[in-house]
Amino acid sequence: MTITFSTRIGPGFFTHPTFESFRFPAGDHHVKVVNENDGKGHLTEIATVKGADANDLAQLGMWADAAKQRGATTIAVIPYLPGARQDRGLPFGARVYAGFLNSFELDQVIAFDPHSPVIEGLVNNLTVVDSASVVRRWVVGRADRDSIAQRYTGIIAPDAGGVKRASAAAKVTHLPVYLAQKHRDEATGKLSGFSCADLPADGKFLVVDDICDGGGTFMGLAKATGLRRDQLGLFVSHGVFSGRAAQLTEHFEDIWTTDSFADDPRPESDRPSAFHIVNIGQYLNGAIK
Repeated sequence: MTITFSTRIGPGFFTHPTFESFRFPAGDHHVKVVNENDGKGHLTEIATVKGADANDLAQLGMWADAAKQRGATTIAVIPYLPGARQDRGLPFGARVYAGFLNSFELDQVIAFDPHSPVIEGLVNNLTVVDSASVVRRWVVGRADRDSIAQRYTGIIAPDAGGVKRASAAAKVTHLPVYLAQKHRDEATGKLSGFSCADLPADGKFLVVDDICDGGGTFMGLAKATGLRRDQLGLFVSHGVFSGRAAQLTEHFEDIWTTDSFADDPRPESDRPSAFHIVNIGQYLNGAIK
């Protein structure tokens, strides 16, 4: 996780950042004023947080308090919203993280394609940027507007929970959407297999989802489609890419993600050119009120 600060003095106009973060030798988080921006009008202080390190959330709280004391508007850009996958159960992680963020009394929180709508109802002043326009512009293309030919002929939703996300991407790209399903052992709750709707044998398809961690689910899905590697691509909004994730290149010709979780989340791979990173700064900055 990383945290960076910026200072806006008007719509689209930035000045030198007011704040800089540091830690005391004992480990306490702190921020200090490094550029005195008084006299430049009302300031909007922006903190951008990537990843899921709780230390950066503590630093965010220090920054928010300092900015509020100086009368500035506070905006936290947190593209990968921590706890979004923990939307039920014990502990209820989404609520814990949301409570932490809400305690900072931020004027706006901007997130990119959260895993679950549950956390959207828990974080105050939240603005969500969805992934459909990113998929259209950078991954698929759109036949009726873009100059390049579309790379794919269909969108695959990896499970029922991903249908809304995949359908949104399919709508803006004018492509059909196909549903895959996960199957679980009723006794253990563990994944037992995958299935996918019948796909045209000569097509090329993009799996669209929110998060890839170790990649096992997507590898299992790829096998279930029965398609060749050169017929499959994968887009995930947040690339964690832990464990065996480099092996995704054995099943997908191209793997697309954004810089939401880290500036460059690509794993070490024998096919490094298969991984593509989309910078989503323009989409996040465009959501600032």
